Amino acid sequence: MKKLLMVIVTALVLFSLIGCQKHENKPYEPDSPAPDPHTGVFSCEYGRMEFNGDGKTVICDFTEELARLTGLPQGKTEGTYVFLSGNLPPHGSVDVRYDVAHELKLTLNGSSTVVELGIASSDGKTAMVGVGMVTDKRIPVLLRIDGKNVTAMFEK
Repeated sequence: MKKLLMVIVTALVLFSLIGCQKHENKPYEPDSPAPDPHTGVFSCEYGRMEFNGDGKTVICDFTEELARLTGLPQGKTEGTYVFLSGNLPPHGSVDVRYDVAHELKLTLNGSSTVVELGIASSDGKTAMVGVGMVTDKRIPVLLRIDGKNVTAMFEK
């Protein structure tokens, strides 16, 4: 009985600590209005993405390394984007607002590529994906480099 009580108390403490974490933005609330589309330039060591605020078009300027890792074109290219849910059986990925997205689909030079969104652990063994990864100030793209997860953090 004491072991069960300890397990319950430990679980309650862990859940309360998780609930007390500081959020960069307000967490997603079901049935809340969608956030405004991205606008402005988001950049990192792998390149940049420039959003005009229409929720559809983007100008990308990616490095050779990002192009090689993702199949995206290198250099400055205009195209479209959509945030996706991730695989939801039986229909697969569907368009969603960015604050609940698990993937980003970029269509550049007539071909589309879907990249995973999330933040890699410091050792690269795991990654956190899901609600709240993408904000109005960051778009974390997960890459796989030499068998490890790496985050390309595109920031405004």
